Amino acid sequence: MSTRRQFITRVLGSTAAVAAGSVFSGSRVLGANDRVRFGLIGCGSRGLEDFRAALKAPNVEAVAVADLYTRRLDQAREIAPQARTYQDFRALLDDKTIDAVLIATPQHQHALQFVPAIQAGKDVYQEKTMAFNPDHARRMRKAFEGSSRVVQIGSQATSGSAVKAVHEYLNDDRMGTITQLHTHHYRNAPYGGWKRPIPADCDAQHVDWTTFQGEAAPHAFDPNRYMNWRFYWDYSGGNVFENMVHQVIFWHKILDLNIPRSVTMGAGNYLSPAMEVPDTYDVTMDHGNLLFTWNSMFGNRHYGEGNDILLGTKGAILRDEADRVRYESQSTKPEQGAEEIATTKAAPDVVGEADSTDVHLQNFFDCVRSRKQPNCPFELGFRSAITCRMALTAFREGRRVTWDAERGEIV
Repeated sequence: MSTRRQFITRVLGSTAAVAAGSVFSGSRVLGANDRVRFGLIGCGSRGLEDFRAALKAPNVEAVAVADLYTRRLDQAREIAPQARTYQDFRALLDDKTIDAVLIATPQHQHALQFVPAIQAGKDVYQEKTMAFNPDHARRMRKAFEGSSRVVQIGSQATSGSAVKAVHEYLNDDRMGTITQLHTHHYRNAPYGGWKRPIPADCDAQHVDWTTFQGEAAPHAFDPNRYMNWRFYWDYSGGNVFENMVHQVIFWHKILDLNIPRSVTMGAGNYLSPAMEVPDTYDVTMDHGNLLFTWNSMFGNRHYGEGNDILLGTKGAILRDEADRVRYESQSTKPEQGAEEIATTKAAPDVVGEADSTDVHLQNFFDCVRSRKQPNCPFELGFRSAITCRMALTAFREGRRVTWDAERGEIV
């Protein structure tokens, strides 16, 4: 029987495999039992979920939090009263005692916090989608390379039990030649469950609007653009950046996939008139000898959130929204050939995914101490971000797109 690495290389022609277990050297060496002091940048719904999960890890200390909206600083203070609060994240980065930061800001801001955090010598837990566009991705890579920083991308399924479960079946004897992967993310919820009410104090006095806009096109202060930033192209990649990225990262890790050679995307907004981004998607990613598709909508939940099917000539691997994994052989009838590995079911997070955030953050803190590469390293974040932006570019420009690796551009 061939090894998994030989199998994937032969079947998928993969390059740039994820080198789990490689070692970084850190500027501040922590022992295996040393306390990790961390800060949070971005105290919105996902940021506070990360914050609570981080505080469950042993021997960590929340030193400071930063957010552009004063209300959210108050909410973070309720969780960690001892933590210092800043409206300007740069003040948090100036604290030399902080070892690591969690960044959970809107997607268009990620590079604007990631780069100075790396330059300040902090290890970084960066929420997905890692980079908003290729320019941001290049800037983040330039800061990261040679920095000796530990970077974990916040796609928690890469620390979940489904990773091992899929590996149990991923070999020549079980799968044969793989040529197709179908993934789905379906909800029946207005605006995908993203629509947020506008608090009375969401105004220019309590929100640093200039910093929020970052490099996006300038607008007069608009509380709806701030609270419901996921609705707007200036700040969001829609559900491609919210949930497709989770499935892209998971399978890029499992199959050692690189950036696809081409991407097309059909999409539309049929139920969400207040939102610029689509609510229905059909994405096709061509990896050479594997076709990877992703479909999503907010008007029906038939396929569930995270229903994946990997198809080979000898069998299929199925992963559902609860992260349970099942194998079906092509040599017998499904009811005779089906095998299932039960995995841990957890409540979905704000963007919908079987949630392994606690263990994912624990893996990050472990790697801060050990300087080993975490479960979802920078390279996975880079490749997935480019893949997702390719889909959005294909839709918005109405064409098939490719990736020019030499120039670092979508063409």
